[in-house]
Amino acid sequence: MVFDHIIYAVEEDLASIILNRPEVSNGFNIPMCQEIIEALGLAEQNSQVRFILFKAVGKIFSVGGDLAEMKRAVDEDDIDSLTQIAVLVNQISKMMKQIPKPVIMVADGAVAGATANMAVAADFCIASDKAKFIQAFVGVGLAPDAGGLFLLGRAIGLNRATQLAMTGEPLSAEKALDYGVVYKVSEVDKLEKTVNQLLIKLRRSSDNSFAAIKELAWDSMLTAWDNYTELELKLQKKLSLMDDFKEGVIAYSERRRPKFQGK
Repeated sequence: MVFDHIIYAVEEDLASIILNRPEVSNGFNIPMCQEIIEALGLAEQNSQVRFILFKAVGKIFSVGGDLAEMKRAVDEDDIDSLTQIAVLVNQISKMMKQIPKPVIMVADGAVAGATANMAVAADFCIASDKAKFIQAFVGVGLAPDAGGLFLLGRAIGLNRATQLAMTGEPLSAEKALDYGVVYKVSEVDKLEKTVNQLLIKLRRSSDNSFAAIKELAWDSMLTAWDNYTELELKLQKKLSLMDDFKEGVIAYSERRRPKFQGK
C-alpha cells in the first residue's frame, strides 16, 4: 500500500510508523488516521515484526486534530467528518493497547490533543527534554478523545487527569516522567540511542511474554473501553455541534483568545 500521510517502514524486527504532515504540524485528518490504522494492522500481521515504533517528521510531533480541517468543517457545516476522526483516533489508541507487540512512541516537541493520549496508549513513551504533552481540547470547546481520560486517569490518577484536561496546561517531559506517562527522557540528539537501548533490552525477552502481558494489562484495567468509547463519542459529537466549538476554531484561525459563552 502507498501511504501519503505517514511513512511506514519495516527494518528487521521493527516497524516504524512516522507521521508525515509537517506542513500542518502533523495534524490528523481522516486519511491520515486511516493510514495509521492500516499500518498498525500490517505490523500486527507481519510475523517478522516484534516491535512498533511511532515517530514524526518535523519539530512538532503533532497538534492532534488538523485545525485547518476543523475550520473547513465548521465553515461547511460538515460535523460528520469531525465525528469520524474522533472514532478513528479512538480506534488507534485501542489498537495500540491490544496489539500483542510492544508499542513505542518517540515524542519530541509538542504532543497535543489525540497524540497526547496516544502517548499514554503506547507501552513505552520516550520523550525528548523539549517535549510537552498538552490536553488541548478545552481550547476549542471539546473534550479529550482517543480514549484520553480513560487512559490518563488510570495512568496518573483521575484528579490529575481531570485537572490537565480542564486547564489544558502543558505537561513537561520531566513532569510526565514523574507522573509515569513517559518511560525515559532524553536530550534530542540522544533519542535514537535511548530507543536502541530499550530495544536491546526488549529483544532479550520472549514475544509470548509480551503478548501475555498486554492481554493481562487489558483484562485487569481496560475492559470497560467500549462503554467509555460510546460516551466519549456521544459527548464529542454533542460538543462539535455547539457554538463554543465553532468559536474556538474560528478564534484559533484568527489568532485570538476564544470568547466562550457555554452555548
